[in-house]
Formats: sequence, structure tokens, C-alpha cells
Amino acid sequence: QVHLVESGGGSVQPGGSLRLSCAVSGIDLNEYSFGWFRQAPGKEREGIACISSKGERDGGPFYRESVEGRFTISRDNAKNMIHLQMNNLKPEDTAVYYCAADKLLARLFRELHTDRIIREPEYWGQGTQVTVSS
Repeated sequence: QVHLVESGGGSVQPGGSLRLSCAVSGIDLNEYSFGWFRQAPGKEREGIACISSKGERDGGPFYRESVEGRFTISRDNAKNMIHLQMNNLKPEDTAVYYCAADKLLARLFRELHTDRIIREPEYWGQGTQVTVSS
């Protein structure tokens, strides 16, 4: 059985940082690309970052424009973990953040450029809340 379990969410002031983690079990990380999505209240879920099974060797990672330069996705296949380092957080980053896995990077990459999800990734986590407020 596949499990993706997010952690690290919380409340932070604008300009602060958080590091989200996603513990993965039940699949071989070497065969999957991973992404982070988020869903703000009243809005569609959106992809914000993705990384291939090869990590940085394929030109990635890749980001939605609104988070590029502030967020960093990384993976540790040996520990079965995916991370999202979020710096310079803004109130508009407030959302539930989800980890996702898919064998095709292209599916996750496409979601970085759409207003709503075109095709759901193969696996989702349950989400972790991030609140940015003064």
C-alpha cells in the first residue's frame, strides 16, 4: 500500500520560512517523479513544484512562477523523503500543501502552468496546513 505523509506545516509570519517533508512508502522512489501542490480556501488545487526521478540531472527541478526563487523542492531517495523548503513566505502562500507522486514528470510539470488540475497524479498525501499571517 502506498503512503505519502506530509509534515512540517504550521503558522509563520510573512517573510518567514518553513520546511515541509513528505515520507513515502510502498513505492520505489527511483521510479517516480514527485510534486508539491497546494490548495488555498475557495481556490483550485495547483501544482507549485516538481522534481524528476533523476533529481537535477534532467534540467529540473521546476516551479510555478509564483514560488520560483522562494521555494526549493528536493528528494532523498535513500531516506524515502521529499522536501519543500519555503522561504520569504507571503500571506498568499496560505494553503493546504500536498505531496504527490507520478511516474511521468511531464504530468506534474504540466500542472505548474494551469489554473486547475488537468490530470490527478497517481498518488496523493493527506496534506499539511501552512498559514502565513502577521
